[in-house]
Amino acid sequence: MEYENLKLKDVILLEDKKRKPLSAMERNKRKGIYPYYGAQEIIDSIDDYIFDGKYILLAEDGENLKSRKKDLVKIVEGKFWLNNHAHIFKTKENVDLEYLYYYLLRMDLSEYITGSTQPKLNQDNMNKIQIKLPKLEIQKKISKILSDIDKKIDLNNEINNNLYELSINYLHEKSESNEVSVSKFAKIQGGYAFKSKDLIDTYTKNRIIKIKNLRSEINADVINSQFVEDEVVKKLDNKFKLRKGDVAIAMTGAELGKTGFIYGNDNYYLNQRVGVVRGNNIASELYLNVLFLSEEFQTLLNSKGYGSAQPNVSTSDIENILINDMPENNLNEFYEKIKPIYEKIISNSEEILILENLRDTLLPKLMNGEIDLDSIEI
Repeated sequence: MEYENLKLKDVILLEDKKRKPLSAMERNKRKGIYPYYGAQEIIDSIDDYIFDGKYILLAEDGENLKSRKKDLVKIVEGKFWLNNHAHIFKTKENVDLEYLYYYLLRMDLSEYITGSTQPKLNQDNMNKIQIKLPKLEIQKKISKILSDIDKKIDLNNEINNNLYELSINYLHEKSESNEVSVSKFAKIQGGYAFKSKDLIDTYTKNRIIKIKNLRSEINADVINSQFVEDEVVKKLDNKFKLRKGDVAIAMTGAELGKTGFIYGNDNYYLNQRVGVVRGNNIASELYLNVLFLSEEFQTLLNSKGYGSAQPNVSTSDIENILINDMPENNLNEFYEKIKPIYEKIISNSEEILILENLRDTLLPKLMNGEIDLDSIEI
């Protein structure tokens, strides 16, 4: 495949000059329907917009430039406002916008980022980013393959969110207003203190779930969890091994209260300062897993943290949290109805994992011309 080697400035139409930051006070006075974007995501909504169309946003500053807990680049479409923490651009006529998005998504941008305490991708450095650009027809084929995969991922996520809403609504229907402690239904198991020497870069099928893998979304970030030596996990008590459908809970730090649903065919183990529900029976465990994934419970758990620099909760703190009671008959009815729904969420999540792995494997090979584009069916 033939490429042009270009710089980013050669292929984009930069519109950074139109950006306008608004303070929280200003935004509070201007509440409305239009998204207000920061470096990675929507942070508010206001009464007006600056941009109208389809654009790429590329983070300009912030800790995420180094940690990459979230994607640094995203496509935004429609009417919206943007502050000055992300660069914004369209593409020139010979460049497919989605191709450029996927190209930047896979890049290691560390050589263009300055500052350690305050990482920044300034405009001059951004303009120097090296781009390999095939013919427009090839760009469109590549972006079509990758966007089709992303659409399937998005559809599965939407289905899972809807299934979870059904589950939480039925939970509210079956639970009662009188409060009991979590300990009526379960114990909370804490994690194992893995050492840095236990972690390796090569695939072993054994992974650990750390706080950073919990996102307060249905699915934990299992794809970026770290590998552990076989010899290490052989010595572990089985109580540290996670099962499909477990909900892991962050118990310390800025991520306190965040949760994540465990899925996939690798072996996952619980790291220190992360907890998991171990129910008195399968019905109790399902009740708490569905409850713990809810925003209301995560907010409640976060409020229980103590300590100023590093807020913490213990396993007993979680067990003492008051929740709505669910009588045994209701609990059994809840289990019978929600179990197949929960299993469907697991199945959809595992399909998402397969699709994400496929996309991430295909992406560099497509960009480098290692795969015949006409031979791929999605």
